[in-house]
Amino acid sequence: MPLYSVADGEGPVLNGFKVRELFVVPHAAEQPFFYGINFEFSYNAEHWDPNRSTSEIRPILGWHLGQFDFIINPILDNSWTGFTNLDFAPSVRLAYNVSKTWAVAAEVYSDYGPLKHMLSTDQQSQQLFGVVDYKGDDINIEAGVGFGLTPDSDRWVVKLMISRDLYKPPQNTKKDYSTQAARN
Repeated sequence: MPLYSVADGEGPVLNGFKVRELFVVPHAAEQPFFYGINFEFSYNAEHWDPNRSTSEIRPILGWHLGQFDFIINPILDNSWTGFTNLDFAPSVRLAYNVSKTWAVAAEVYSDYGPLKHMLSTDQQSQQLFGVVDYKGDDINIEAGVGFGLTPDSDRWVVKLMISRDLYKPPQNTKKDYSTQAARN
């Protein structure tokens, strides 16, 4: 789907397109520990990323702890310029499942820079988000507000993601929030 952003002085702009494929252990919503991997392939507009084609490798490690979910994604961003240029950009999510369809969460997105030479602390990007999720039968909505924790981070970010699964396995009685990590 197309990705848009609104930036100071530019208004709404098209950033590019992304395709994601998610693989998660079967019945992840019913497991105390779950794991998976998400692959993302992007075609970027020049103003968004100087690398027109990029990808992401997002391992997923998660725990269902009662009504809480804790998810870690040790993400590697790939600009297709060699293994040592992989960028380490992990994320962490702590969610409280209010019901089967609603959750609230705190998320941290980080960017430590290339594996070959991590960035200094003041050059790293660290963002903290407050998020509300709705997971319906036909549509999923995630909305959040984030702010930067380091000088090189964006000051404020608002995100809104509307998604729909292209394939729905047979219905389980319990909603599966384990895939939320792959949508972020």
